Amino acid sequence: MNHEMKCCRCERAVYPVDRIGPLKNLSHVFHRHCFKCSVCGSILTLKTYVTSQLNANDREVYCQNHVPKTGAGHIDSEAIGIKGLIVSRQHQQGEESNAHKMNGMGGHFDAGALHISHALNATELQKGYVKRANETPLYQFLDIEAQKALEMKLRKEEEEMYQVFMAERQQKELIINEEIKAEWEVALEELTSKFEKELNHKKKKVSPEEQKVLTVRHLKEKEDLEKFMTLKRDKKKESVTRKLLDVQRNTTADLIDKQSSQMMEFISAKRMEYVSKKKESKDGVEVEGDENRKLNGNGHSSKSGHHTNGDARNGSRGSTSPDADAIIYPLNPPPATPPVYGKSHIYKDPHVFSQVDQTAINVAQGDQKTFTDLIANLIGIASSDVEKARVIFRWITVKNLNAMEFDDNVNPDTPMGILRGIKHGTESYHVLFKRLCSYAGLHCVVIKGYSKSAGYQPGVSFDDNRFRNSWNAVYVDNAWRFVQCNWGARHLVNAKEAPKSNGSKGHSGKSAHGDSLRYEYDDHYFLTDPEEFIYEFYPLQSEWQLLRRPITLQEFEQLPFVRSLFFRYGLWFPDETTKAVIPTDPSGASTIRITMPLEITNRLIFHYNLKFYDKEGDSCPDGVLLKRFVMQSVIGNSVIFRVHAPLSGSYLLDIFANAVTPAEYLAGDPMKFKSVCKFRVDCKQLQTVMVPLPECASGEWGPAKATRLFGLTPLTHEDALIFASRELEIRFRMQRPLTDFMATLHKNGLEDKRLSKHVQHMVQGDLVSVHIIFPEDGQYGLDIYTRDGTKSSSSAGARNGSSSNAGEKQQLLTHCCKYLINVSRRH
Repeated sequence: MNHEMKCCRCERAVYPVDRIGPLKNLSHVFHRHCFKCSVCGSILTLKTYVTSQLNANDREVYCQNHVPKTGAGHIDSEAIGIKGLIVSRQHQQGEESNAHKMNGMGGHFDAGALHISHALNATELQKGYVKRANETPLYQFLDIEAQKALEMKLRKEEEEMYQVFMAERQQKELIINEEIKAEWEVALEELTSKFEKELNHKKKKVSPEEQKVLTVRHLKEKEDLEKFMTLKRDKKKESVTRKLLDVQRNTTADLIDKQSSQMMEFISAKRMEYVSKKKESKDGVEVEGDENRKLNGNGHSSKSGHHTNGDARNGSRGSTSPDADAIIYPLNPPPATPPVYGKSHIYKDPHVFSQVDQTAINVAQGDQKTFTDLIANLIGIASSDVEKARVIFRWITVKNLNAMEFDDNVNPDTPMGILRGIKHGTESYHVLFKRLCSYAGLHCVVIKGYSKSAGYQPGVSFDDNRFRNSWNAVYVDNAWRFVQCNWGARHLVNAKEAPKSNGSKGHSGKSAHGDSLRYEYDDHYFLTDPEEFIYEFYPLQSEWQLLRRPITLQEFEQLPFVRSLFFRYGLWFPDETTKAVIPTDPSGASTIRITMPLEITNRLIFHYNLKFYDKEGDSCPDGVLLKRFVMQSVIGNSVIFRVHAPLSGSYLLDIFANAVTPAEYLAGDPMKFKSVCKFRVDCKQLQTVMVPLPECASGEWGPAKATRLFGLTPLTHEDALIFASRELEIRFRMQRPLTDFMATLHKNGLEDKRLSKHVQHMVQGDLVSVHIIFPEDGQYGLDIYTRDGTKSSSSAGARNGSSSNAGEKQQLLTHCCKYLINVSRRH
């Protein structure tokens, strides 16, 4: 495992844009927001951090005030076993400065060269960060009727805007209809005049048959003209409507931005009024208490009580008083700055929001007449700003607004009326999220920029507006954090088809229709960390990257094209130079490596597809599939794709993944793989003619899959590539019951049927051996299949009448592993 690429604090992947380290004496790297003193949590830098001089196994970092120190007396480095750890501060800063420079250049560090290999051991369990106390509920200080009255005032203004929109659309449609009508009348008159001239120019009398032919032709031309004018009108309407809609969307966004500010000012004023009353009430009690203490001879200084109340006003994290909590949330939107800590410090498992998510699902199944009622129903159990944002996010992702149907004359005072912006096409997910956040008292902004959305391919430049997009940042848990409701929204799926629930993929459970339905969504797009968000979204304003070192648009284009699944599985690229476009060497070869977390390595399966980048098709001119020019293998916790381009040109490599258990894979049922990343592979010149790999089963080469999912351990050949003479034996040991083995041999130019007699297998106890006698030199592919031995035993029992599942279908053979074998007599 590449320790340099995982954060010592949170053990998540560290990307170059947000990395600190490797550190001298530790060789660890950190996220910038994780690089904190383990005692007080203060932010550290490469110049201010210090490590323990007392314990060589202490992997923590500290500030100057909290680093473990030795007592008075002489320190013998030999006696306490820390020789080599005590270095001059000047030398330490010098190497740290060099490390920092190399970090900025994207350099790679060799632990042995830096003399820090002793720090590559597993780190100690890190201390968690203190979360602040629950906030005062919104409606404890806010009168819901007063908020509703303000909403009615704002909705009146909004309704006037929509009436203007409708009038503009009707006016534009009327103008278009009149223009087309005028063109139609002119064209029809010309067509009729042409028909009459043809009749009059005939020198002899026109026969009834000829007149009939001319009339039929005229009617056909008239019908074609009518179709042409109708099509022209529709296209013109579409063009004008699109332009008008863009203007109206901007107008709607500006109005909702203004109204959201008004709502936030209203809530902030009510919050301050509540705090002031609480403070006055508390001060009165404290003054009376002081007077009583003086009368009783307990003359404590009154400064003590005043100091305590001052701490409350400052919003101390340890405070639980209502007035302290009420002013923790800022009255005005803070400036755009990077978050101090990441999403994993707020929550790691989306199931912590199970009650909040279920509330969103329940509320989404009903309708509300006002946004005030909607928010009151949603945030009733929300105890923090994070939960408020979460329940709004889940309501939008569950509601499936794009599929809603509206009446032509929707009343603004009806439940559907509050979403009439969706009907008009002037309000989108991100604008609605901002509006709802303001009603919940949360600062939220709409961010505009570019996204690597549907239709985007790696290597495409953002030269036009094709990939313009918008998203949100909401201020929760003391920082601005990204939310993308549109990409987070999914549809209602059947429970049998829904993905298995785990800690990184969210769905919320039961619906009103029973257990058979699940609301699937993508949790990645809720509070996404900036260093992950930047791979898919680029804001027009650089400060809203929320990165300490913002990147350019060109750098954004060059970042690998990854999807949310890439981050949910915790994948990363060990080679920091990996770009969206991968060049080949003169032989047409290129290599892409992806590293997996150790804890999920045994469950992840990858697949790929290779096709031409700029034209249709996934086959060579001779019909050979392009994917036969890619060799996928797994070494340790890295999956490697070696591409050998058969022709000069550009290719699109799409890499898919799925997490399954051995039992699920052995069942042999079809699996759905989703894309995790894409690359453009450019082969500008080809000096070597490439030969396709033997036509084996798709997927990875080598025995790693057999070990991970089948418990079949190789005893003789652990690599995917084997060099052999004309005879070869491969042996395995079974760690679990397997049965019905089958081995097939493949070679380009030879029929599989002819090769079948050259391969045999034998099972003795837990030992499995495959023996091959090759008919000639060349490159071969070996496929090995098997099935679960326990299931086969059950099926056999059923066939013998010992089970009630006698009619159960026998499990099919499942592909276990494959080898690439180069055969030559000289081997």
